[in-house]
Amino acid sequence: MKIYQTHMAPNPRRVRMFLAEKNIEMDYQEVDIAAGDNLTPEMRAKNPTTKVPFLELDDGTCIGETVAICRYFEEIKSENPLMGRTALEKAQVEMWQRRIEFHLLLPVSMCFVHTTGYFKDRMKPVVEWGDISGQNAVTYFEELNEHFSQSSYLVDDYFSIADITLLCSIDFARVVKIRINEEYTHLLDWYARVSSRSSASA
Repeated sequence: MKIYQTHMAPNPRRVRMFLAEKNIEMDYQEVDIAAGDNLTPEMRAKNPTTKVPFLELDDGTCIGETVAICRYFEEIKSENPLMGRTALEKAQVEMWQRRIEFHLLLPVSMCFVHTTGYFKDRMKPVVEWGDISGQNAVTYFEELNEHFSQSSYLVDDYFSIADITLLCSIDFARVVKIRINEEYTHLLDWYARVSSRSSASA
């Protein structure tokens, strides 16, 4: 099996970190999305959305979407679960995963594509929307800082896929010059703690 990815993009990094935490070796095939390699008929046949990453199994079955890929590996290798160990934890992980995606990763992504014009050959950037999205992402840091004043990770003391998504979102935000305010000490402590994990360099 192999994973098609663009190494510098945030979603492939989420999968790499997840697999690193679970000690799963993987073959990665690099896709140049800037050049449109993901838009070819061959690639569309494997992955109609054209987004990276996507997983291709040995029988040719393809699985797209970051969390779906992680779910597959969570199910086939149950050791060191990252999507919750109990019914309550699983619900809490899902809750935080969605919150981070909606309130941080998506706004940062919209800020990137609309203010940089990176994909202007295949979409119409709206700079004003990009600016508003970036501002919304910055605003969310305050809520996260408050949460980490009482919790080591997003779900109490349990490191999960939601923390992986948050780290990758924050690091990706640097591309559009979004940084954690120095006054958000609890969020910065969390960031230092998760960044020090060996999987962060995957």
